[in-house]
Amino acid sequence: MGGQEFHQTGRIIKFILRRDRIRIPLWLGALFLLTLMTASAFTGLYQSPAEQQAMAETMKNPAMVAMVGPGYGLDNYTEGPMMAHQMLLFTAITVAIMNILLVTRHTRADEEEGRIELIRSFPVGRLSHMSATLIAMLCTNLLFVFAIGFGLTALGIESVDLLGSFTYGAAIGATGIFFAAVTLLFAQLSESSRGTIGFSFAILLVAYFIRAVGDVSNETLSMLSPLGWVLRTKAFVTNEWWPIVLTVGMSLIVLIVAMYLNAIRDIEAGFLPAKPGKKHASRFLRSTMGLPFRLQRTGIIAWAIGLYMLGVSYGSVLGDLEAFLANSEMMREMLQPVEGFSLTEQYITMLMSILAMMSTIPTLLFLLKLKGEEKRNRTEHLYSLALSRSRVLGSYFAIALASSIAMLFLAVLGLWSASTAAMDDPISFTTFFQAGMVYLPAMWIMIGVAVFFIGFYPQLTSFAYLYLGFSFLVVYLGGLLQFPEWIGHLSPFGHIPRLPVEEMNFLGVTILTCLAVILIVGGFVGYKRRDITG
Repeated sequence: MGGQEFHQTGRIIKFILRRDRIRIPLWLGALFLLTLMTASAFTGLYQSPAEQQAMAETMKNPAMVAMVGPGYGLDNYTEGPMMAHQMLLFTAITVAIMNILLVTRHTRADEEEGRIELIRSFPVGRLSHMSATLIAMLCTNLLFVFAIGFGLTALGIESVDLLGSFTYGAAIGATGIFFAAVTLLFAQLSESSRGTIGFSFAILLVAYFIRAVGDVSNETLSMLSPLGWVLRTKAFVTNEWWPIVLTVGMSLIVLIVAMYLNAIRDIEAGFLPAKPGKKHASRFLRSTMGLPFRLQRTGIIAWAIGLYMLGVSYGSVLGDLEAFLANSEMMREMLQPVEGFSLTEQYITMLMSILAMMSTIPTLLFLLKLKGEEKRNRTEHLYSLALSRSRVLGSYFAIALASSIAMLFLAVLGLWSASTAAMDDPISFTTFFQAGMVYLPAMWIMIGVAVFFIGFYPQLTSFAYLYLGFSFLVVYLGGLLQFPEWIGHLSPFGHIPRLPVEEMNFLGVTILTCLAVILIVGGFVGYKRRDITG
């Protein structure tokens, strides 16, 4: 490849950064503030070394290992090791998601909408746009590394030193670079932005699943996952840099392959071309419901399998959890079981809230697909026919509503099926079913929020994802960071009774359901009245 292949890369970098002058600062700013807030919260969270070591004992149980990774420095569980153990994986996954979405936006999505073809009509190199995207993402991830490194050090926490802070930031940045490379590869293989995002998220889910199983049962298996590599950095303990070098090295290999494929393929083509459809569409495909379902069929199947396997990964450690709790005197003193319920059942309540929020992600994706179709002027073709807006929105809403039930059920089914094989005294399916499906009203609130924004403020539909992220923060980390109770109640998931340990709150669940109905009906009314935007 000659230098002409990269001609005008610098100018395209400026163009990309200008387009994302709001998105990138929002992503990085939110992650930076969350990291600093978490680190600061840990300083006053425990009043004595004895309480810190008690927390360390808690984090040794298999369920927590599967969730956040193996603990390092547990014999001296100070603020630095504590934050790295409990926040590194969560933050790395979030940065991976950021890179997947941004890279797709500037590669396959731009190609679908004809922007790259327009850019190539000027004297630019064949690989300039891909190289510019890569360099922009490298700069974004490096900026995050330096911000975290200096920001954590500036807090002045005794166990949070400069080397540990940069190890922590570099581990997260390397994960972002790896998934940026993976997304660039799938941008060459897939013919659509939907496929690029789908395949990239599938790799992320598989990496999490392999790491979860490997961290609990077989460390060799965990080393097959990039998420398993970065957790071996042992930030603020021994500060290992070989996992970072390994992650960046594998990223380079993936990038070379992606660059080669980009050089030899035709624009708008993919190496995994969509197979030709039938000559005549079926009656179902020609229906209002059939078309959106067909467009998202692959995503629905992939998310269904992924959530079932996520439930299996958590359920497979519940047998070891019983043994851990039985052999840990400190844990028996800390977690006095509720009368009539085992300690494992108390852990199930925490797992169910996480599975419910994970199941909400595809539900929102399927519903907000309508906004993407509208943005690309495809809904105009539908409205040129004898179709009402309510019928079109209703089809996407119906898919989202059915998905909320199906996705959560599959996650619960995976959790129960694996726990049955792992536990000596299995918990009944009814217990799992009730503990999981009670979260449906909270998921429906999220659907209602999305429908409301589609109807009135379509440019703000991303707020639904931000609200879900906020819910995850206050529910998953609220108890850990000792947030005030009222903050947890700002999320619909904070109002769900934690079955089977707590009593069923029929009034609260009914109010959530009614509120969801009001939001949904309001969204339908707004969608019927507003202008369709392109």
